[in-house]
Amino acid sequence: MTDQVKVLFVCMGNICRSPTAEGVFRHKLMQAGLDGYIHTDSAGTHDYHIGRPPDARSVEEARSRGINISDLRARQVDRFDFEFFDHILAMDAANLEYLTAMAPAAHRERLDPLLGYAPQLGTQWVPDPYFGGRHGFRQVYDLIDPAAEGLLESIRSRYSLPVPAS
Repeated sequence: MTDQVKVLFVCMGNICRSPTAEGVFRHKLMQAGLDGYIHTDSAGTHDYHIGRPPDARSVEEARSRGINISDLRARQVDRFDFEFFDHILAMDAANLEYLTAMAPAAHRERLDPLLGYAPQLGTQWVPDPYFGGRHGFRQVYDLIDPAAEGLLESIRSRYSLPVPAS
């Protein structure tokens, strides 16, 4: 495969939810042997934290689950993202609305809520844990993990990516 599938995870500041989603998805790709097939990134709709690492609570929760996100740095979504990424996944309604308003009409079909890939959860949005305690960061991970699995299966099927031997 010469062209990678490109996936962007988006939240407000790109220090809690979207880097967690990128890290979880990146981890699943490595476990499945698909990291060479899918390019990941994360971004924020706002410029609050550009250049900063993920929130320490996000880093710690990911680390407790065997995932390292400390290498990620916050950036803001830009117009190029709508042309470059095949899938742009919003964490909540406000960020999806922001992305929809910003996206050229021809690329709006690339936008989805991340939790749309885990309908069994019964919720569509990943809550922002920034102003809460550690429980919120655990909850974010617990929502993102099955959604990342569903996203991986969807992409694997849609793009005919290899299925690992059992």
